[in-house]
Amino acid sequence: MSGCMRTLLRCSHGRLLAFLLLLAWPWFGHANPVTTDHVTLRLVAERTQVAPGSQVTLALVFEIAPGWHTYWRNPGDSGEPPRVTWTLPEGVSIGPMQWPRPELIPVGPLANYGYSDQAVHLFDLTLAEDWPVGDPVRLRADADWLVCEEYCVPESATLALTLASGDLPGPLDQTEADVVAATRAALPRATIDQAVLVAAPAGLRLEVPRQSLPLEITGAWFFAGEWGLIDHAAMQPWRLTTEALQLELSPGVRAEQAAPEGVLVVADTAGNLSSFDLQVTRTAALTSGSTAPPISLPLALLFALIGGLILNLMPCVFPVLAMKALSLVNSLTAEGPAGARVRRLDGLAYTAGVLVFFLALAVILLSLRAAGLAVGWGFQLQYAPFVAVMVYVFFVFGLSLAGAFTLGARLMAIGGQQVGYAGAFGTGALAALVAAPCTAPFMGVALGYAVTLSWPLALAIMLTLGFGLALPFLVLSWMPRLARVLPKPGAWMETLKQVLAFPMFGAAAWLLWVLSVQTGPAGIALVLTGLMILAFGLWLRERTQVSGPAPRRLGGLAAGLAVVSALYLAVATDAVETAGSSSAATSGSHLPSEDYSPARLAAARAAGQPVLVNMTAAWCITCLVNERVALSSPALAQRFAASGVLYLKGDWTNRDPAITSYLAEYGRNGVPLYVYYPPNGSPEVLPQILTEEMVSRVLP
Repeated sequence: MSGCMRTLLRCSHGRLLAFLLLLAWPWFGHANPVTTDHVTLRLVAERTQVAPGSQVTLALVFEIAPGWHTYWRNPGDSGEPPRVTWTLPEGVSIGPMQWPRPELIPVGPLANYGYSDQAVHLFDLTLAEDWPVGDPVRLRADADWLVCEEYCVPESATLALTLASGDLPGPLDQTEADVVAATRAALPRATIDQAVLVAAPAGLRLEVPRQSLPLEITGAWFFAGEWGLIDHAAMQPWRLTTEALQLELSPGVRAEQAAPEGVLVVADTAGNLSSFDLQVTRTAALTSGSTAPPISLPLALLFALIGGLILNLMPCVFPVLAMKALSLVNSLTAEGPAGARVRRLDGLAYTAGVLVFFLALAVILLSLRAAGLAVGWGFQLQYAPFVAVMVYVFFVFGLSLAGAFTLGARLMAIGGQQVGYAGAFGTGALAALVAAPCTAPFMGVALGYAVTLSWPLALAIMLTLGFGLALPFLVLSWMPRLARVLPKPGAWMETLKQVLAFPMFGAAAWLLWVLSVQTGPAGIALVLTGLMILAFGLWLRERTQVSGPAPRRLGGLAAGLAVVSALYLAVATDAVETAGSSSAATSGSHLPSEDYSPARLAAARAAGQPVLVNMTAAWCITCLVNERVALSSPALAQRFAASGVLYLKGDWTNRDPAITSYLAEYGRNGVPLYVYYPPNGSPEVLPQILTEEMVSRVLP
């Protein structure tokens, strides 16, 4: 072409013609068909002539080498669907790619959705009514696809197709029309929008109305339209009832989040296959795994009560436990019937504080989940500004307990330092606040079940959990005999109050470490600056309390400005980039670990490798204690290495939808969660309070 162009450029008409040829080059400079190493691809039309205002069907035909396959719109456990980018003249529009029913392609323990031998995708082309009759319609398609056998090869091609235009559509190109007709027959026949997906003891059950299907069915299979809704490789037992076709499905890792839609393929007695698009309605929130058996509502309430009781023994609640005892001792100063009444009302106020906080937390949690966010128990500590504010709270109360300054009456009540019902209510709320991130034994199953229920039942379970947390203090305040074993009030209480400052400082230090995982050094610098400003403002307020009115107002203003400035710095932590490395994943354990991902777990299981999955978070003290006690010894690391166990850690310090989905797979809504996958067989969920012996017992 270059020599011809040089000749044409010798005259002015040649220059114009050369310019027009350059413009037209994209339309005829590409082959059709195109043959790659594994595919022959061609772009054809049902008719070679199209009329203005009419429509013609195009077909993108993949002829695939034996043993290789391409993919459907949901490729299954691996792969990528083909994609086409069109270059069209003005006045031409092309509809979306149409997908014939796929086939199931097993790949070891996994499965793909795709096509072997031949794959044909249809497109409807529409020509504008004002298209000049006689002008050719030039099309270009840039196609990219993945073709796989035991390994996968990405391929691409650019194809060009020119159609004639006339007053009337042209006759059918019979060869290509037969290809289009066969592909149309493999497209879903209709959309069924009355199918439902329900939770079942074996996992999930898909129910499709019988009247929408062929009369005689000899086989059925559901192809999920989105990855993670179901386990693609699992068997799908089916049965017919008088009203519906029912398929038993195994949930996938995103059963709660994935759109409930797909294609149902059924076979009839004549061996014909029919497919139907399904728009599925969920009958309830679903858990995405069958490894955790469903429980009843009474059992869930019992588990929530026991879990709440055990929360009183969890390390995260320790800073408040002594304050509760101090508050109860204060109430013993009142003797006789009046004193008993004070203690009882004190216990009720404390319980009310716990329940109000749990109610608020439950409403927020359920609202966020209803809005589609993948959040779980302890979600508030995944928000850096909240963690920063909690650092301030524990630090300020610690300074007050130590005697550095005296908080106002309302703030003292929140910290449990004031005798009275407001103080008891504040202590209960604070206890619930620090206990909320923890997950105790029995509690995880109850919470995982709660989020599958309607709001009233879910709230009942979560309030029962709060009642379990408050129950020991409530019983102690209502039973005089138990109250008598407590020491009498005296001078020792001031010493105890000052000693309690140090657990508060310890809690602040722990939360600072959590913040370092979430935001890195920049976030720590902001909060430390906020702590300094707070301390100075409160100190100045304390120093001016014995002065005249003007200095007192100045001190109060300084304290107010200090609080506002500290809160501003706390909010600013939300804009700080995360640290990018998980301190929770390296908290003293000698076990070499990898970051959890669904793909890494699936690959290890496909290779027959034993796996221990540890779902943890920096703000989960139970998780960190387990790390130190059960997962930190060199001897255990040697066992892992000798047995070839892969150790995967999922860090939930910041929100991670993949980890939230994994927790839901085992009926959990918070961390910790430990799951061992043997080389062969079903996974085993380990206890939430872990020992090295428990871990060693399951290893091969």
